[in-house]
This record gives sequence, structure tokens and C-alpha cells, in this order.
Amino acid sequence: MKLDDLLGEYYELEQQLADPAVHADQAQARTLAKRYSQLTPIVATYRELNRVESDIETAQELAAEDPSFADEAKQLAAQREELVQRLRTLLIPRDPNDDKDVILEVKAGEGGEESALFASDLVRMYLRYAERQGWKTEIISATHSDLGGYKDITIAIKNRGTVEPGQGVWHRLKFEGGVHRVQRVPVTESQGRIHTSAVGVLVVPEAEEIEVEINESDLRIDVYRSSGPGGQSVNTTDSAVRITHLPTGIVVSCQNEKSQLQNKEQALRVLRARLLAEAQAAAEAEAAAERRSQVRTVDRSERVRTYNFPENRISDHRVGYKAYNLDQVLDGELDGVIQALVDADTKERLEAAQQ
Repeated sequence: MKLDDLLGEYYELEQQLADPAVHADQAQARTLAKRYSQLTPIVATYRELNRVESDIETAQELAAEDPSFADEAKQLAAQREELVQRLRTLLIPRDPNDDKDVILEVKAGEGGEESALFASDLVRMYLRYAERQGWKTEIISATHSDLGGYKDITIAIKNRGTVEPGQGVWHRLKFEGGVHRVQRVPVTESQGRIHTSAVGVLVVPEAEEIEVEINESDLRIDVYRSSGPGGQSVNTTDSAVRITHLPTGIVVSCQNEKSQLQNKEQALRVLRARLLAEAQAAAEAEAAAERRSQVRTVDRSERVRTYNFPENRISDHRVGYKAYNLDQVLDGELDGVIQALVDADTKERLEAAQQ
């Protein structure tokens, strides 16, 4: 969309939001307010750019009488270039899911108990990061290993309140999907040897019910007795639910809740998110096969990141990021590596937009 069109849309939204009648429909008002907040940084930058260009003209005119204004004109020209670049970046087509909540799944892979223990380290890392960001978290389902790690766990991570541009949960976490490799001496290793284990992470935007229609006839629902900690009500009744989506073969299980109905609702929630992600991935592949960045198209079966404990090093192999603050990253200080991935994607989108 062209800048003039976005400006027109912004001013129209401003008028609509000033109309008390619009706020009678809270859902519509939220939708309009969300779009208005998305356009606000663009309009603010455009206005600032116009102001600076006007100041440059004034400074150049005054420089004919007072040479000191020539220096001011140069400084303003540099500021103009920064604003032009910022406006170009803001005008890059946005990922429509950027403001969405996410469903994050972590699954132990190669490495047995050590992999499950590292899965619990990653879960703690994401929970701490979410806490730092002010997001809400909810564990939907979890299966523990014998030593207290996670064989698999599914977590919902949600925005709180109005989402600032570039700060939504999906925008920050969408590149976490893939195989995360750890190199360290496992607690199960008696001779002090370094082992390599792997954990799989899947991140999908959470889908609203209206976005994904699921036909009951497409589902096979199995119930079974829950296992693991949880008390009598969990372990002695057939409350656990496994849902198989027959057209796609996607299988989702949930056993954390006490009732079969609650577990079914949670499993359907995860299924909707996976189906939405699958549909969007297919649409993106069809519509933009010729332009897909290295970050967004990385095969989920490939190693995306390595956590090296002996060297306190974290490396992201997609963008060449490397830092020696692994202990801090595992404590939730993920902004460095996440920003490197976001910047790489932004650069790719900007280059594509200029072609």
C-alpha cells in the first residue's frame, strides 16, 4: 500500500474512533484501535520528516546571510536521511500475525534424559523471557521425564494490553522454531565427557475459533487414563484426550486438566493453531516462493541454534550470531539473539520491497 493510502486510512480511522457510536461495538472498536496504533508510527515519522525538510529549507535560506546556518542544514540533512530510512522500514509489508499470541511446543529429541533436562532449561528460558516482556504464560500440557525434565510441553504465551509495533509475542518468538542443540556434560555422565543432545521447538500463532473451522467428522478422539503427577482425579479416570485430525494427520494430546471436556478444549486450541500455521505456510509458499528469507524458510528439521556450556557460548546458525553470555540467555535475556533474527528478516523484506 502506498504512503498516501496509509495516511488517508489513518485520518479516516481517527474520525471513526472519535465517534462515540463506534465504541458501542467493542469488538469493532478494538479492531479499529489496533490498526490505528499500527499506522501511528508511520504517520509520526512522516510528519517529523516534513518538519525536518521545512527546517532544512529555512536553514539554507538563512545560510546566505549567516554561514553558521550551513552547519545546521548539514545536521538536518543527516537527520532527514535517518527518517527516510526509518519510514522505508515502517512501510515494509508486515507479517499479519505479528500481534498474535503463540502456542510454543518444546519436545525432547536425541539424547534421552539429557535432552529432556535441556528441554526444561529452554522452557525456563522462554518463561523468564516472557516474564521480562510482561507477557502472560499458561502451560497447556506437559509430560515429565524420570529425572524431572520435559519429554514434551505445550505453552500458550499471550500479549498483555495494547501491543506496541515490533513487540508482539509472535513478532519476537516466531524464529525460535527448529532444532536447538546443546553441548555439555550431562548429569548422567560419570566420566565428565561432553555430550551433544537436541531439542525440538515449534512456535505457531494462536488461532481464533473464527479463523479455523474444524469439522467434528474430521476428528478421531481417543480418551485414556492420564499418567504422571497430578493426584487421584488425574490418574484414575479416563480424562486424557488425544485428537487426530484425519485430513492432515496432526495429532494433539492433552492430560493436564482434571476433566475430559477441559482437556478436549485445550487440545482443540493447539490443533487450531497448528492448522492455521499450516494453511498460512502453504499460502506463503504459493504466493511468495521466489522471495523467502533465510530466516523464515529454514527447515524445521535443521539445527538452528547451539548452546555450548563449556564455552558459555550461544550461536544461531541462520544469521551467524554468536555471543558468550549463555548463562544470561538461559536466564531469559534473549533480546540479543532475537533482535539479530528480526533485523535479518527486516533487511530481507526491505531489499525485496525495493526490487
